[in-house]
Amino acid sequence: MAANARTPIPALAYLLTGCIAVIGSNSLVLGPIAPAVAASFATSVPVVMIAAAVFGLGTSASALFLARYIDRVGARRMLQGALLLLAIALVASAAAPTVMMLVAAQLLAGIAAGIAMPAIYASSAAIAPPGRESGTIGVVLTGWTLSMVAGVSLSAVLADLVHWRAVFAAVALLATLALAGLTLSSLSDARKSGPAPTPLEALGIPGIVPLLVACAAFMTAFYGVYGYLGDHLHSGLGRPVSANGWAALAYGIGFGTAALLDGVIDRLGARRVMPFAYLLVAVVYVAMAATSGSFGLTIAMVAIWGLANHFGLNVLVMRLSALDPSRRGTIMGLNSAVTYLAVFVGTTGFGPLYSSFGFATCATVAALLMLVAASAAAWRTR
Repeated sequence: MAANARTPIPALAYLLTGCIAVIGSNSLVLGPIAPAVAASFATSVPVVMIAAAVFGLGTSASALFLARYIDRVGARRMLQGALLLLAIALVASAAAPTVMMLVAAQLLAGIAAGIAMPAIYASSAAIAPPGRESGTIGVVLTGWTLSMVAGVSLSAVLADLVHWRAVFAAVALLATLALAGLTLSSLSDARKSGPAPTPLEALGIPGIVPLLVACAAFMTAFYGVYGYLGDHLHSGLGRPVSANGWAALAYGIGFGTAALLDGVIDRLGARRVMPFAYLLVAVVYVAMAATSGSFGLTIAMVAIWGLANHFGLNVLVMRLSALDPSRRGTIMGLNSAVTYLAVFVGTTGFGPLYSSFGFATCATVAALLMLVAASAAAWRTR
């Protein structure tokens, strides 16, 4: 065990972190720059945000129907193709002459992301040294922190100083650099012969259904609360829109800091940690509901929320990727499909709750969803 603890996390993990950061940046940047995009197309912000919704649906469909080929073609090759497609989609987004062309380009970006994310998760599990699985996956997951803290913050600045088109051009350049890095890397391709399993066949893998239920509850709670946190800070607490940057920064710092504690998961085991990680997130939501009237306390709770969510996501990826290594791509595809369906369900389902009852009620409902996630995580398959 001592030898395992000293095994370094492979350098390839940091390359995969960069790949996640690129995909995360595209999925998060449209929100902050939407007013500028709407102004240049002489349309409204909700019309521009159709592009974000279409990106989510494209990712979900792609993860469901195309990610299964990762096991047959190989994660490296599929990730290379996805990054190339993403770079093309981002160039098309930067050059879009109309808002509908932007929507079409983001659909293409979603298709690329739906292949790339499962390939990254499958690769991170494959390259992890024995006993360092959680630490390796934790490093890769910090790509989301980079995209949230750097991507969201810099996109607004770049849109102000240059143009919103420069934001997509910059992310396209990063996608090209990630593709070049991957092409020059030593990431191996483990390919499985025979036909790619269908998503419905993969649902027959023992233990997958409770984990996907946990994923659905966990992600719906997150997107339901995160989607309305910005408006709560602005409309509910009377803070300027720039206060949303503090929330993103606090969440990102909490999420990134948790990577330092990932060794705890390797010592105790993901199966044992998972229900407690989700109960911790439930407690955080209850605390967010209780402190929702104070800006300072809300920002502090958002940092703790980021920390707790890192553990929740890490154990989920670990347990799913360990179910059947030969079908990792298909399994992680189902995970991404459920995640992006939860983006849609969380934002649309929590909207009426937020409008009618306020932010504290949203956080309370999220806590109840986390009890469902914890129960599913504790479920023992025969």
